[in-house]
Amino acid sequence: MRIFENTNFDFLGRRKIFYIVSIVFIVIGITTLFIKSIPLGIDFQGGTELQIRFQNDINVGDIRDIMDKAGFTGMEIKMMGSERDVLLRTPFQGEGHTISDRIQDALNTGFPNNSFEILRTDKVGPKIGAELREKALFALIFSLIGILVYLSFRFQFVYALGSVAALLHDVLVTISAIAIFNALIPSLRLELNQTMLAAFLTLIGFSVNDTVVIFDRIRENIRLFKNEEIEGVMNKSVNATLSRTIITSGTVFMTILVLFIFGGEVLRVFAFTFGVGIITGTYSTIFVASSVVVDWKHNVEAKLKTKGKVNKGRISTAK
Repeated sequence: MRIFENTNFDFLGRRKIFYIVSIVFIVIGITTLFIKSIPLGIDFQGGTELQIRFQNDINVGDIRDIMDKAGFTGMEIKMMGSERDVLLRTPFQGEGHTISDRIQDALNTGFPNNSFEILRTDKVGPKIGAELREKALFALIFSLIGILVYLSFRFQFVYALGSVAALLHDVLVTISAIAIFNALIPSLRLELNQTMLAAFLTLIGFSVNDTVVIFDRIRENIRLFKNEEIEGVMNKSVNATLSRTIITSGTVFMTILVLFIFGGEVLRVFAFTFGVGIITGTYSTIFVASSVVVDWKHNVEAKLKTKGKVNKGRISTAK
């Protein structure tokens, strides 16, 4: 099935407009991030977390009053999809299960007629949280380096550079979107944890797959249209793969949308992050990756023409 037949959009001719759009959005997002940071999950922050299911519906305000009296002032308390499921999180830590036992004792005393069960208990020390933050950063950096090396062998370094620039764009735009939505809609309860990290790594792999498909088509078309400008060849290639890109991204996005709506609190962060990443990945595949390559090629061509070593439109573009 094709939803776009014989399109001839001048994507690369308007690339500066899309550069500006991306830069403005990233600046707004990063500014928002500095003003109102994304909360760290217990994975990266450290602390104690309990997921509890009460027998009857419970009020968050009542739980907060009890926790304040027990010495857990400022504890993060949120519902987990129903009025009986509650997530309690505190930065306090202690030996063994000291903190979780104190929380359970306080709840038993405060709600003697509403029994509960502990669904999950997590405890992360500050040292482990710092190590996880460091490893998360390394995971993102090394994934980008690995992609850069692989695409340099498969195509040319400039193509690998364009792809990594697009992936970096995806990460920055997605982080910006998370910061903006977290500030505008606090009820989403987005937090930076290992689930969000998994979503970032997934969107990097998803986005580079689309980019490689377009670069493959570019390499084929370069051999067919040897005397054409690189910009025109790339426009043909992007238009030729447009239907495949939209259908693939659209079907995955619909699946993630269903996961976001019906997947519950636990999967919300992953679904939101990956959903935004699908949109930005599709955008960068069309408007960023090829644009970076074109601008690089134009810059190289201009330098070579100055030295009298190249004829316009005949510069080598792929292996």
